[in-house]
Amino acid sequence: MSETVREGGCACGEVRYRFTGEPIMVHNCHCRLCQQQTGSTSVVNVFTESENLELLSGELASHTVPGGSGNPHTIFRCKTCGTALWSHYPRFGSLMTGFRAGTLDDSSSVTPDVAIFTDFKMPWVTLPEGIPAFGEYYDPPATLPPASMDRLKALAARRKAGEG
Repeated sequence: MSETVREGGCACGEVRYRFTGEPIMVHNCHCRLCQQQTGSTSVVNVFTESENLELLSGELASHTVPGGSGNPHTIFRCKTCGTALWSHYPRFGSLMTGFRAGTLDDSSSVTPDVAIFTDFKMPWVTLPEGIPAFGEYYDPPATLPPASMDRLKALAARRKAGEG
């Protein structure tokens, strides 16, 4: 059985990437930081082990901004056009990447597992039926499938051992 392969890139076409496998989880985040960083109502981040994401072409620039925890969150953008492609968040460092679903060639190939920080959503945004929504964050073990939790635990162990 072959693994799922998805590709994506930036607005100008300079950066291209490949994502292999299935996401650990997909978040639709409505927090104020995501609104400010994207200039939109929310962001859909697809989380995976960083080794599942391959830069195929182009150069990236990184920008470090405060994350929701107050710890640094690094956004990687196309050096040419500035499209935000992915981020590394404090808890897992460079071991886990959250890439923007909107940069996939076929963004319909992923669906959010959860909508989070919905207490901060724009008042006219309607949340989709069938996707659990949380006013702030959520309890991953109570919400995500066991296979996703196993992958998160493996990343946490690697991080604790000094990786990333």
